[in-house]
Amino acid sequence: MQELPIGVQDFSLLRKENLLYVDKTSRLLELVSSGRRYFLSRPRRFGKSLTLSTLEAMFQGKQHLFAGLQAETWVNEQAQHPCPVLRLDISTCEHETADIFKQSLQDMLSRLARRFQITLHSQTISGQLQDLIEEIFNRHGYAVVLIDEYDKPILDSISDLDQAEQLRSILRSFYTTLKGCDEYLRFVMLTGISKFSKAGVFSALNNLEDISLDAKFSDIVGYTQTELELCFNDHINKAAQTLQLTREHFLERLKGYYDGFSFDGQIKLYNPFSIMQCLKKAAFNNYWYESGSPSFIVDYLKQHQIEEPENYRHTAVKDDFISSQDIERADPCSFLFQSGYLTIEKKEEHLLTLDFPNREVLDSLSSMYLKLIYKVESYAVLGNEIWAALRQGDIAEMVRLYNIALAAVPYDDFSRHQNESWYRSLFIMLLRGAGIIAYSEPHTSKGRADVIIQFEQQIVILEFKYAAASEEVARKRTEGEKQLLEREYAKTYNSEERHVITAVIVADAEKRQAIL
Repeated sequence: MQELPIGVQDFSLLRKENLLYVDKTSRLLELVSSGRRYFLSRPRRFGKSLTLSTLEAMFQGKQHLFAGLQAETWVNEQAQHPCPVLRLDISTCEHETADIFKQSLQDMLSRLARRFQITLHSQTISGQLQDLIEEIFNRHGYAVVLIDEYDKPILDSISDLDQAEQLRSILRSFYTTLKGCDEYLRFVMLTGISKFSKAGVFSALNNLEDISLDAKFSDIVGYTQTELELCFNDHINKAAQTLQLTREHFLERLKGYYDGFSFDGQIKLYNPFSIMQCLKKAAFNNYWYESGSPSFIVDYLKQHQIEEPENYRHTAVKDDFISSQDIERADPCSFLFQSGYLTIEKKEEHLLTLDFPNREVLDSLSSMYLKLIYKVESYAVLGNEIWAALRQGDIAEMVRLYNIALAAVPYDDFSRHQNESWYRSLFIMLLRGAGIIAYSEPHTSKGRADVIIQFEQQIVILEFKYAAASEEVARKRTEGEKQLLEREYAKTYNSEERHVITAVIVADAEKRQAIL
C-alpha cells in the first residue's frame, strides 16, 4: 500500500518516493494543448502547488517521473526539446514593508538568474524579470513561467488597506511584464486564492484565461468520488476496519464530512489534505481548522460584520460576483467563496447558488465565529457538555450550560443582535464548533423545526422563541409549545424506534438568559 503524500507539494519528490499520486496529467495535457496563458484560483490546501510542480516536470521532459501516467507519451516527446521553466513561489517572499518585498522579489530573480548563468543588468524588478526572460529565450528558446500564490502578500495585508495597495502596485507592475514578454513565452500559469478584479493586479494582464469556474477544468485539482474510491481503495478499507465500520458506511461519512466542493455546480470534490488526513488517522476530525486558519481570514472576520454562518446557506449571487472587488474590499459572500468556506451548490444561466461544501468547513467557520465574533472561550468544551446533556435527555442541564456561553458574550454584541435567530445560531455553532452534528431549520411536511439533534436512541427537537422583556416569557413559551403541537415536528420520526424529546427554549433578552 503506497504511503499518502500528506503535505508533499513537489511532484519529483512524490514520484521518487513512490507516494500515492492521483493521476491528473490527462487534465494538464488538455490544459497545455488548448491554450497558453492561464489563471486558476482555488482555496488553500487544494493542490495548486503540486499542479504547478507537475507542469514544471512535464515541460522539462523528466521522463522517469511519468512512467505509467497518462502524460507519459507527451513527456517522452517533450524530452527531445525540454523547455526552461521559471517557477516563482510568491508566498516565500518577505513582505513586511513594500521595500522589503521589492528586495525579496529581486533576490528571487537573482537566484533564478544564477541557475541559468545569466547576469541581470536592470535595476528595477520588472526590468530584471524582462532581462531574465529575454536572455533565456536567446539561449534556450521559449520559456515557461509558473507563478504560485500570486496574491499571498496582498492577503496577508488584508487588515492594512494602504499596505495592500502598495504591494498590489508592485505586483501589478511585475506581472504586467509577462504580457510585454509574451513573444518569448510558451506557457504561463498563475495560481492563488483570490480572483482578480479589473482594477487589481491584472488590470493590464488581460491575456490570461481564467479557468477558475470553467466546467472543463473544474476537477483539475481536488479528488472526485471516483478518484477517491479507485486510488485510495486500500486506505479506505483499512480506515473502515479500524473504525469498525462497513466500507459503505465509512464512505457515506467521508462524503458528509469532506466532500462537496464544486466550481461548476456539477462535479463535487474532496479537499486532498483533509481526506488524506482522515484516511491516515482513521478519525473524522476537523483537519481544515486544525491545520491553522490563515491570518487573512481571521483579520477579515475581525473587521467585517459577517452574519451568522447559517444565513449564508443557499445564497443566490450573479456569476460575476467574485471578480467585482479586490478581496480585502470584498463583501462577505465573495470573501467566503474565495477562501473556500462557500462553494457552488448549483449553477443556472448567470446565477449561482452558494452553500457550505461540507460539515468540516461549516464547523470551521462556526469555530472561528464563536471565538472572534461571539468571543466565547472554551466553546469546544461547552459544546461537548451541551451535547452530553442532550444525549442524557437533560434539557435543564443543557440550558444551564448554554447560559454560560451567553454570559461570555460581550454586552455590545447583545445590543446588536437581539432576535430569535441570533440565540438559535449561537446554540447551533456551539455544537458545530465542537464537531457535533446539529440541524438548523430542517424541512418537515408542516414547516421547519428550529434545531434537531439526532442520537442513536433518541431525537431532540428544540423550538427557540425570543422575549424582548421578562413578562413575555410565559406567552412565548406557550406559543412555542403550540407550534410544536400543531406542526407535528415529532410526527416525522414516529416510524423510527427512537424516543423523541421536544422542548421550547425562550431567550429572555432582558435577563440575557435562556429559560426552559
